[in-house]
Amino acid sequence: MQHRVDIAVIGAGPAGQIAAIAMARGGRRVALVGPEPDGTDRRTTALMHQSLDMMARLGLWDALQTEAAALRTMQIIDGTKRLLRAPTVAFRSAEIDLPAFGYNIPNSALIKSLAKAVAAEPLIQRVRESADTIAVHEAEVRIILSGGDEIVSDFVIGADGRRSKTRESAGVSVKTWSYPQTAVVLNFGHTLPHQDISTEFHTESGPFTQVPLPGLRSSLVWVVTPKEADRLLALDLGKLSTEVETRMQSMLGKVTVDDGVQGWPLSGMTAVHYGKGRAAFVGEAGHAFPPIGAQGLNLSLRDIAALEDILLDRQSAPIAANSGDRFHARRRLDIASRTASVDLLNRSLLSSLLPVQMLRAAGLQVLASVAPLRNLVMQEGVAPGRGLKSLPTMLRKKIRR
Repeated sequence: MQHRVDIAVIGAGPAGQIAAIAMARGGRRVALVGPEPDGTDRRTTALMHQSLDMMARLGLWDALQTEAAALRTMQIIDGTKRLLRAPTVAFRSAEIDLPAFGYNIPNSALIKSLAKAVAAEPLIQRVRESADTIAVHEAEVRIILSGGDEIVSDFVIGADGRRSKTRESAGVSVKTWSYPQTAVVLNFGHTLPHQDISTEFHTESGPFTQVPLPGLRSSLVWVVTPKEADRLLALDLGKLSTEVETRMQSMLGKVTVDDGVQGWPLSGMTAVHYGKGRAAFVGEAGHAFPPIGAQGLNLSLRDIAALEDILLDRQSAPIAANSGDRFHARRRLDIASRTASVDLLNRSLLSSLLPVQMLRAAGLQVLASVAPLRNLVMQEGVAPGRGLKSLPTMLRKKIRR
């Protein structure tokens, strides 16, 4: 059987579901293709202010608020034992007139909420099969499903992860790199309130990042060497709780780690093109990097917002054959700059070279002491371009003070 839609979205993770909802809310007929996520992901996602605005516009935020915790302060603490150590830097959302930088949400709750929204959207055809073959032609896209049915669409959005069949079918290659690190991911309870503060300790092996969850709970991404990750993952929960509490300097009191600790080897990837012809690649189908600076899904949402502008500009008009190329041109600078900044920060933590350590310490010292620059960094963190637009106003305020 053949099904005809305007847009096919391959991949049913958060990026794929949000892309499908956005395209359908814009009036396009959408097929969302892919098996249900298995629900075992214990990670959390910090959605920043710009992403929250988009989620609210799509009618998705209200259902998530009870599962989320605000991020009002984000602080960086140098937890290394090196000769040159950087000062503690605290970024407060009130400094840039925001109630919070964003909110942290468990991935399991995010996926569940998005699945309900997909099911309620009349313009989305939910196909819980895999795409066996994807053929991107000049005039259309043809997708053969694992059950034998065919979907014909005017455009395809690949949200099918690092090994994206959509991207491969479009003939787009990738650049990959790896890090000598593994992220140990867990959730934990604690006896002292987190006060909506996220703390990132910079260590010799990578960041140790605590992010608030509702109540007396937080999530943790602890980046260590693969050997150390194996040791931590082998510990019983009691001993691991003690290690986490010690690493946090007991900032949150007694720690109790939840069952379900996971290890994720770190690597990076970027597509040579983020779109081509009648195809675009969002989320980890187009770009992937270490969990530093809350960039992952926020970058993916900016991908989807760009596709809204390109594919929904005139709903009654056919989708242009070069829409993927327009998407690539639109997104390449943002993705390249975010990828480079995350890679540079991560490698600076691993470097034992004294000049690199000096530059890193000096940079954090400047951020700690120069308010206009710190404000600029915060503005750019929540919405690219926002900081540069507001810089003259910030400088005038500083001068008047």
